[in-house]
Amino acid sequence: MFNLPASMGITDILSLAIAAVLVNNYILVQFLGCCSFFGVSKKTDTAVGMGMAVVFVMALASIVSWVVWYFVLEPLHLEYMQTIAFILVIATLVQFVEMFMKKAMPALYSALGIFLPLITTNCAVLGAAITNIDNGNSFIGSVVYGVAAGIGYMLAIVLFATIRERLDATAKCPKCFEGFPICLISAALLAMSFMGFSGLSIW
Repeated sequence: MFNLPASMGITDILSLAIAAVLVNNYILVQFLGCCSFFGVSKKTDTAVGMGMAVVFVMALASIVSWVVWYFVLEPLHLEYMQTIAFILVIATLVQFVEMFMKKAMPALYSALGIFLPLITTNCAVLGAAITNIDNGNSFIGSVVYGVAAGIGYMLAIVLFATIRERLDATAKCPKCFEGFPICLISAALLAMSFMGFSGLSIW
């Protein structure tokens, strides 16, 4: 037999959500998933679309991976298959999102380009699924953490996209900082601002 994680209270759920969005933001604090963060943040519209896709995939990946772990891998003593199983789950979900966006939102699908299928290998999504298991989150906790981590990703990429749009429109910087260097500096300053949330908790 195996034991499922204990249920969580409201305070635990709120703390988990705030930690995922602000304190341990996957992009700006843990520096996971930076490929799409830099690649799809030139325009706010595409950043929002990418953020929503990641929220959806991360939430569903957290749910399905939790079920796979506690009802398949752990009972069958196949824990060593965790990474492969979770990547397969994420890849399947990304294919679903890709097909939906291609039919329903072709303009956004074209704008996201190669970065949409790259969600499959986005370490932030895999990191959220593995973190839920490592921390022993309950099913509700896993759902909350997956959604909150995705919202944290979307918050980071949308903020960064607005900064990049503003820089492109108005800012004048030395020649050596034009293009990608000024983006790296802006991302570093944005990450430093999130350090102010370090230690934030709900009592």
